[in-house]
Amino acid sequence: MQVFWRLSRGTTLGVRGIVVREDGYVVLVRHTYVGGWHLPGGGVEKGESVRDALAHELRDEAGVEICGETPVHGVHANHRRFRGDHVVVCVVEDWSPCERGAAGEIELIGWFDPEQLPDGTTAATRARIGEYLGRSPVADVW
Repeated sequence: MQVFWRLSRGTTLGVRGIVVREDGYVVLVRHTYVGGWHLPGGGVEKGESVRDALAHELRDEAGVEICGETPVHGVHANHRRFRGDHVVVCVVEDWSPCERGAAGEIELIGWFDPEQLPDGTTAATRARIGEYLGRSPVADVW
C-alpha cells in the first residue's frame, strides 16, 4: 500500500504519538512489516484530521485511548523515504488503556524508560524522544 500511496499522492502526511505513562516511560511498537522500535502512528487518510488519525492509530497499535489534549510537538519532513512525506508528532500524556485493534500489524509493544531505549530503536524515534526531553531543538527533518 505504501508504494501505491506514494505514486498516487504528491504529498503524504503521517502522525506519531509520544505516549507518556505516569512514571515517565514511553510506549514503542515493533511492526511485522518493518524492523526496529517506533513511536506508534500511521498515515492520515483523506477526510481525516491529524487528531483523528492519531486516536485510531494509538488505539489500534498500542491500546491507548486519548482522553485529553494532544499538543503538536513537531512537524518533520521525511524526504529520505518519500520526497513529499511529512510526519506530525504529538505528545499524549492524558490517556487510558483500551483494547487494541491492529491484529497482525504489531509484533511487540513495550513501555521503556526514555533514558534507556531498547536496542533496535530507530534513529528517528530516538531523536523525537530526545526532542521531547529537551535535549535538542525540534528538527525540521525526520
